[in-house]
Amino acid sequence: MTVDIDKTDGRGATPPAGAEAIKAIPVRHYGRYVSAVIAIALLAAVVYAFSQGKINWGAVPDYFFDDRILRGVGQTLLLTVLSMLIGIVGGVMLAVMRLSKNPVTSSIAWFYIWFFRGTPVLVQLFVWFNLGLVFEYINLGPFYKDEWSDFMTPFLTALLGLGLNEAAYMAEICRAGLLSVDEGQTEAAHALGMSHGKTLRRVIIPQAMRVVVPPTGNEVINMLKTTSLVSAVQFYELFRYAQDIGQTSGAPVEMYFLAAAWYLLLTSVLSVGQYYIERYYARGSSRQLPPTPWQKVKANMLSLGRPRGGTA
Repeated sequence: MTVDIDKTDGRGATPPAGAEAIKAIPVRHYGRYVSAVIAIALLAAVVYAFSQGKINWGAVPDYFFDDRILRGVGQTLLLTVLSMLIGIVGGVMLAVMRLSKNPVTSSIAWFYIWFFRGTPVLVQLFVWFNLGLVFEYINLGPFYKDEWSDFMTPFLTALLGLGLNEAAYMAEICRAGLLSVDEGQTEAAHALGMSHGKTLRRVIIPQAMRVVVPPTGNEVINMLKTTSLVSAVQFYELFRYAQDIGQTSGAPVEMYFLAAAWYLLLTSVLSVGQYYIERYYARGSSRQLPPTPWQKVKANMLSLGRPRGGTA
């Protein structure tokens, strides 16, 4: 007795010998094409508008590496570094004071942050610069005594105005970072016999850096641009030198473009540094670190040599 095996699929039809490949048709996003055309048209309109002006573009490369401009770049970077150093150190101290259980220190920190965040930095610069109108001498007892005009130089005015103002903002950034660490970390450190100061240095602050670093990087970039305000108090930095060159050369607008180009260059370099610092402190919180710019370029170059739909 023989049994015939039904080779149908149960519905009376014979299945195909091999599976047919699926043809995937990508979805067309016409909105993207329209937005790209509009963006290109707007860019072309801006370029055309600037091309109609009587701008001496050749003056920008002529003065780009001028000695005065390079001196201004150095002064801008020096002021940025020193002001941020004052801001970071003062911000950490104010954040710890603000979180203190001592009502006196907490109130002092709150008042400082309230005052310096509530007044414009340009006003603070003018206050420091013009205090000589009401104080003839500065008298610190046996330590220091001099005329106010000799003591409060334009550089010190710029440093105090920017640094003390930045400390108020850094205090809130540091306070947010300290509060982001779980309280159990502090309790565990105290249970091991660690003092409050050692707990901050070895447990709390290293973990808080993941929260503190990104906004601090933004503050550094913002500080670099804010240094242009100190030209109002007679301190010579990049913007002030560009202004003077523009007045003597008869190309003020071109020198403003030159200053803007230098600021863009410096902020771009700082942005790259910020990326690597953030990547460093993300090691303990991310399973896989984000690729560096060079790794992205290398991956894209390798992908260009692979055939579509398969591997090399």
